[in-house]
Amino acid sequence: MTDPRLASPLSTAPEEIPGHGLLSGKKVVVTAAAGTGIGFATARRALLEGADVVVSDYHERRLGETAEKLAAEFGGQQVAAITCDVSSTDQVNALIDSAAATLGRIDVVVNNAGLGGETPVVDMTDEQWDRVVDITLTSTFRSTRAALRYFAGVEHGGVIVNNASVLGWRAQHGQAHYAAAKAGVMALTRCSAVEAVEHGVRINAVAPSIARHPFLAKVTSDELLDDLASREAYGRAAEVWEIAATIAMLASDYTTYLTGEIVSISSQRA
Repeated sequence: MTDPRLASPLSTAPEEIPGHGLLSGKKVVVTAAAGTGIGFATARRALLEGADVVVSDYHERRLGETAEKLAAEFGGQQVAAITCDVSSTDQVNALIDSAAATLGRIDVVVNNAGLGGETPVVDMTDEQWDRVVDITLTSTFRSTRAALRYFAGVEHGGVIVNNASVLGWRAQHGQAHYAAAKAGVMALTRCSAVEAVEHGVRINAVAPSIARHPFLAKVTSDELLDDLASREAYGRAAEVWEIAATIAMLASDYTTYLTGEIVSISSQRA
């Protein structure tokens, strides 16, 4: 029997939509933005929507290439690169300070940094657990703390958008450390959002299911990616721009009454 999803228009990824000025005039910082994944797509979408952008990553060469690529496409807007290892509190604090100085102010911080892996609990070492939790959860805490300290000292308020995952809700073999960290990102988002209200700051998160890109293919088998995509209602993985577009919406003034929420970006059937 033919899968009816294959005949659906939604089974084919749409062309990327043009910008609509959602972030016109905004100053945006995106962590883990080098390469081809959600971070790069988010930085590009912010530029498409009219923002000036600081991209950050620990990999200096790839970060420089990313900034050059974005600057070549968006010549009329500011694109700056600041190297940052999100496992270092000092470097995260310096990132926020440097970004504010470079852009003149910060309106939006997108915490995209995360690290996965595929190891069953019975085989997992302390080092594997600690590394994933530190890069995925604790780095989001470091950046949120630094951003809130910045926003507390200015009058214009701001927005923080965190990158969580549907694995914060769902079980998947070999993903205990990553799933636990992403569930922590969700809890951090909710609790920090309540605290951030007094500073005029909204904090939300996205929880993608699967967005396929070359970096993900390096750390996950094609067989697993194919299987995960097949479980989606559309029968396909998301495009990275589809994730980035939702992040841009949450960062924009179209969602001024939304805070402490986790927006699932998934077509997966219950």
